[in-house]
Amino acid sequence: MSWNLEGDYVETCSCELMCPCNLSLDHGATYDFCRVTLVFDVRQGAVEGTDVSGCTVAMIADTPKVMTEGNWRVGVFVDEHASDAQFDRLVQVFGGQLGGPMAALAPLIGEMLGVERADITVDHDGLRHRVRVGSVIDFEVEDVVPFGVDTGEPVRFSGMFHPVGSDLTMAEAKRSSIDAFGIRYEGKTGLSKSGFSWAA
Repeated sequence: MSWNLEGDYVETCSCELMCPCNLSLDHGATYDFCRVTLVFDVRQGAVEGTDVSGCTVAMIADTPKVMTEGNWRVGVFVDEHASDAQFDRLVQVFGGQLGGPMAALAPLIGEMLGVERADITVDHDGLRHRVRVGSVIDFEVEDVVPFGVDTGEPVRFSGMFHPVGSDLTMAEAKRSSIDAFGIRYEGKTGLSKSGFSWAA
């Protein structure tokens, strides 16, 4: 059976603005690691017949300096309001078992730290994006609008390799408190995308 997801995306990672890993997974992070939180706010979608509209998934990862070396440590949070069926289907999608973008990254994961339910809130307010996952993740990023751009349009990447898509908006972290699954870091940079679309 097939599946599809549509929604909004936001992330923050430990690299300085801008994250080298988003330029290319083999480019090498700013430090000797890249720690990142990926948040998927699903507006609508269905996975093998199960409606998952309105669910949110957050993933936290700790990777080597060069991401393509693998051995990523990953933890996953699923919206506590998801039904058991929604929970199971979303874990399969984000674990890469049902194909799609996450299947391409699955070989890089060396350790799955766990999957937990959590109260996840995401607020998109113009250029600002706020995320809270229980009491363990709390961050806010703001899309970067270049000096001299009177339209207020933020900077966008184009042609990148990223599970969410090839065109994301560059952001910087305004605040962060992240300590989940034994992964603790300060978010410094970020990305956002309004209207990601996945299918397999």
